Amino acid sequence: MNTQVLSDRVLLNRYLSGDQRAISQLIERHTPRVRDYIRMMVKDRDVADDIMQETFIKVVRVIDDGRYADNGKFLSWVLRIAHNQVIDYFRANKNSKAVNESDAGYNMLGTLRFAESTVEDRMISQQIETDVRRLVDMLPDEQREVVMMRYYSGMSFQEIADQTEVSINTALGRMRYALINLRRMIKENNVILS
Repeated sequence: MNTQVLSDRVLLNRYLSGDQRAISQLIERHTPRVRDYIRMMVKDRDVADDIMQETFIKVVRVIDDGRYADNGKFLSWVLRIAHNQVIDYFRANKNSKAVNESDAGYNMLGTLRFAESTVEDRMISQQIETDVRRLVDMLPDEQREVVMMRYYSGMSFQEIADQTEVSINTALGRMRYALINLRRMIKENNVILS
């Protein structure tokens, strides 16, 4: 009996060579971590399971299309897809009557937008959003969760408190510490936000 554990890279190569069982092994290996992450974010077991399935469908589709570049961080890549799927879920279920800072013309750091964006502005905005999301992912779980719910899902602090089962003061405190940490990381990583 061979008890050797194959690396993600070896399993990926086997799958790309036609071994369908290899992708199943890869998915089974990472399902618990991906499921836990999604459940932590959405707080609903059934929704989390649906998002997890969509995540792995997208993973296989990207691999099949030849768009996955193996850099030895397969799980991180899968979690990034799961993260984006969670954001999409929250956006789709956002209360359309709620107005958040972005809708009111403000971005996360409180600067007012004055003019319509150009292609260059949109490219810069996308890069800034990518940089900020990367930093948000580095926050402690409770802080990241509040930031995701507030800025990516447009939830009020009362809604965040209700969903996370904490007091509104705790939700506000987590946001405060998240913003302090984000500002520190922006400075440490020399991220340009304008």
